[in-house]
Amino acid sequence: MGLDVRVITETEFPAWLKAVRRGFLKTSTEGLQEDAEVRLARTDISRVRGAFDDGRCVATFRSFAQELTVPGGARVAVDAISAVTVAPTHRRQGLLRRMMATDLAEAKERGEVAATLIAAEYGIYGRFGFGRATSFTEWEVDLTRSGLDHHGPLAGAPDGSRIELVDAEDVRKLGPEIHARLAVRQHGAVDRAPSWWDRHTGVGVSPVDKWTEPFYALYRSPSGEPEGLVTYRVEDDWSDTKQPRDTAKVSQLIAAGPVAERALWGFVCSIDWITTVRTGYRAPDDLFPLLLPDPRAARVVTHADWLWTRVLDTPRLLAARTYAQEATLVLDVRDPGGFAGGVFRLDASPQGAQCVPDTRSADLTLDVGDLSCVQLGDESVERLVALGRIEENRPGAAALADRTFRTARRPWCPDIF
Repeated sequence: MGLDVRVITETEFPAWLKAVRRGFLKTSTEGLQEDAEVRLARTDISRVRGAFDDGRCVATFRSFAQELTVPGGARVAVDAISAVTVAPTHRRQGLLRRMMATDLAEAKERGEVAATLIAAEYGIYGRFGFGRATSFTEWEVDLTRSGLDHHGPLAGAPDGSRIELVDAEDVRKLGPEIHARLAVRQHGAVDRAPSWWDRHTGVGVSPVDKWTEPFYALYRSPSGEPEGLVTYRVEDDWSDTKQPRDTAKVSQLIAAGPVAERALWGFVCSIDWITTVRTGYRAPDDLFPLLLPDPRAARVVTHADWLWTRVLDTPRLLAARTYAQEATLVLDVRDPGGFAGGVFRLDASPQGAQCVPDTRSADLTLDVGDLSCVQLGDESVERLVALGRIEENRPGAAALADRTFRTARRPWCPDIF
């Protein structure tokens, strides 16, 4: 019997989920049926694919609807991809390529302008036209050498503002609006469905997930408006009986603006008994280290690629964002997948853009994966030219593209999916 690659049925979902676990090197089947029931309730089964060999699921793939913020604040419809696995017994048989090609074709048909994913391995997705669009940095700060006044006022918080410890119900009520305000100003951010807020506050959590209630702190402006939210857990360390040396591990900190962001970091760094703070995955140009009198107290724990994107509709995606300056560029986009290729004229400006097919000679020739790298403004076109990945057909075109595409702040995706 040949390999059967197709959309799965609801009754096959537990077996599919078992294959996902196995693909991520988890052998336990504890709570599998209960886990499947919880996850199936929030899953669009029509976008869940599997490869079956004699009835056994040997590869997995799913996608779901998502919105991505592009520079300028517009939010575009994209195809989010997750749960990608291929059993080690069935590698190099084209299973991922078949599932990916079908999913991207359906996304293009739905009118989604790009696809997104978080890559578990760097080398897999470039061959499908994806490119690294954002990265993250995580810091750990030793508060004892940070120079902060542990008992001083909140960093930069205006008079009348306040921070409240709140519970999960408050987070589900107030968090979505704070996140929506963040997403408007933070390109690279993706939307959060109501189920996201449930899962991250302990509602509808799978029985196999070891949920522990975190602390939640809310920042209110002087007018009482909720403008920031931080979630953190504390790791106790009483090895020194004279002085606790606890660590606050931040899992999320979102803010409608920099005032709330500074105030929340100031709060976390002023909690009694906390001597170390782990920031969680932040933008590489996050404010946090420079809020410290001694930024050297914050050491980089991790820095890596994060959100990858794959352009599916070049004119619509490039026309959705704003640009740093007025410029006209003709781009020859090569796409072996057949979704986003062609020659396009981009008329860019800080107010918006137009992007249409064109017949003139291209200023730059680039693969769709490299366009996917630069479209959110994080990667340098000139660097990709130096690497031999982009061809500069007109002198100065790479520098012009850099000045046009790059953004003052770096893109950042606060979420994993």
